[in-house]
Amino acid sequence: MNRSEFITIDFKKLSAEERLNKGFDAIITYSDGNNTILEKQGYRATDFPLDELQLFFVNNTLMLPNEY
Repeated sequence: MNRSEFITIDFKKLSAEERLNKGFDAIITYSDGNNTILEKQGYRATDFPLDELQLFFVNNTLMLPNEY
């Protein structure tokens, strides 16, 4: 992964149709905030309570959207 001072971390649970097509229950996408995907990770099972979550990693600090 390229080093960036600003990284967005997007968690998304997939719909039933997407789960069948991709073989994952959820995907976490790491990007530079300008729609350049740095890494994408699929998870076959999750019990995370939210359908979506976005976090920001800025200057070695992980933040919620309302903290940025």
